[in-house]
Amino acid sequence: MSLLDSIHTPADIKGFTLGQLEQLCSEVREYMIECCACNPGHLGASLGALELCIALHYVYNTPKDKIVFDVGHQAYAHKIITGRKEAFKQNRKYKGISGFPKMSESPYDSFGTGHSSTSISAALGMAVASKMEGRDEKVVAVIGDGALTGGLAFEALNNAGSMKTDILVILNDNQISIDQNTGALHNHLLKISTSHTYNSVKNKIWNRLGGADKLRSGLQTFVSSTKNALFQGAPLFESLGFRYFGTIDGNNIEQLVETLGKLKEIHGPKLLHIVTTKGKGFKPAEENQTVWHAPGTFDPKTGKRTSKTGDIARYQDVFGETLLQLARQNPKIVGITPAMISGCGMNYLAKEMPERVFDVGIAESHAVTFTAGLAAGGMIPVCNLYSSFMQRAYDNIIHDIAIQNLKTVICLDRAGIVGEDGATHHGCFDLAALRPIPNLTIAAPINELELKNMLYSATLPHYPTTVIRYPRGTGQGASWRDEAFEEIPVGKGIKLHEGEGIAILTIGAVGNKASEAVLKAEGEGIQVLHFNMRFIKPIDEEILSEACRKAPTIITVEDGALYGGLHSAVSEYVTTNGLGNKVISLGIPDRFIEQGSVAELHRECGYDAESIYNAIKENYKR
Repeated sequence: MSLLDSIHTPADIKGFTLGQLEQLCSEVREYMIECCACNPGHLGASLGALELCIALHYVYNTPKDKIVFDVGHQAYAHKIITGRKEAFKQNRKYKGISGFPKMSESPYDSFGTGHSSTSISAALGMAVASKMEGRDEKVVAVIGDGALTGGLAFEALNNAGSMKTDILVILNDNQISIDQNTGALHNHLLKISTSHTYNSVKNKIWNRLGGADKLRSGLQTFVSSTKNALFQGAPLFESLGFRYFGTIDGNNIEQLVETLGKLKEIHGPKLLHIVTTKGKGFKPAEENQTVWHAPGTFDPKTGKRTSKTGDIARYQDVFGETLLQLARQNPKIVGITPAMISGCGMNYLAKEMPERVFDVGIAESHAVTFTAGLAAGGMIPVCNLYSSFMQRAYDNIIHDIAIQNLKTVICLDRAGIVGEDGATHHGCFDLAALRPIPNLTIAAPINELELKNMLYSATLPHYPTTVIRYPRGTGQGASWRDEAFEEIPVGKGIKLHEGEGIAILTIGAVGNKASEAVLKAEGEGIQVLHFNMRFIKPIDEEILSEACRKAPTIITVEDGALYGGLHSAVSEYVTTNGLGNKVISLGIPDRFIEQGSVAELHRECGYDAESIYNAIKENYKR
């Protein structure tokens, strides 16, 4: 690691030869693999974009020049060579550095990321601001072909092209996001990137451009006509006002440096199309790109992944197996997901009934409105979104589903605190955001069996449009696979523990932590009334009435934002009915929560089992 150890900022690589850059790439790759082997992260994408990150810092004058990464999965090499080599050992850990670019973390992180398709919009804003302020800055957006399926990316391309802004968009085309990419745009890019004829002609033209502006200008017309002759609709980006260059090998540091150096001198909106291999340089990651997107811990020499002990199912598997079982019984049930087919568990249905699963790409808004269209057409669509990504489809849920009262099922995976991905991925806001919307029923299961039965109930003809939210990771170990389906009445909770004086009302899987606290309190002679609400809308007013009669103090516990969620619903009931109960809230406070393990973050937010127990004991004394 002789070269890597000498680098503290990108300025330290400016004098490197191409041979030294290649050696640096090898050292960064080795270091990244060793760190991620014991401290898991998004490895595959960062290995694929490693040469690109180093070439960008070599050619451009960062942090004056701005690099905006889309999503940020691919930015590990960027972090390692921008003064965070040692900090990278604590990547995604509690109190460590973020797994995504973050403005408050480093001046080299020009824009915070985590969600898809934002890079071009942000880069355009920076480029316009630089021009208005009279600053001589270059701005580069790095976006993957998967993220390019998001509509926001095309809105930005359209705007940037029409404004003739000096901006470079690098399309990092590895033909996969997390799962295999789908859609017409993916097929179009693949057609361009694999055409020998097109690339042969393109390379000859590019090699003749040199530094002569007149020659470059004169040949531009021929470049466009060549594309039109070879491909119907190939000049997609040029129709949006961008000059298209590519494709080139994005894992070839020499070619990247040469090309970026030339493009740096060309003004106006430009798009460079590079082709990379996700997982480049680590054979296991190249051969199984979906698994190695985020592989967990592994042996850095053999690539053998650490096996997980235990046989407790993940919530995503409960969803996936249940959906398949329901689809076998009802031909109208179909599944929709925005590029999370394996992550959400819809791969079970896709394997057996591929014609009834629709992976729409990274396009949450489209996924929801497409779901609404399926419902309007007489199907029973089950749309699965990660809670944090649901925020991008908020208008579609209101406008296209709720207003029209279309019968759909929306499942929100990764609800609540998700762990090491941090603030951009925590599912904090779904309960508070969705609760005010008419025509929605909102439920959260306490365990695997409740999830199974909620999904079954939501697909029944007489059931209303339902949102079901559940956490990331494994369940509670409850028996569910061999249990018969049972309808859960709309808006009805259940009593888990009898008591008086203090009542605990919980929603979702966090109720299990409350149960631990209640049993611990019972061991000290404190009898706590505990209800699993199951629904936050409609909320069970019979439970609220009983809780208010028996317990002057009510503690609400939720794995979601305190403002607008269960605490707010219970407080509204108490106030509206003129009751004097004291309502104490435990949940996610009014701030963004950074990365760490789920247990660490629950403790920090004050609703792990010990914190709930302490709240019980403190209020019992009072």
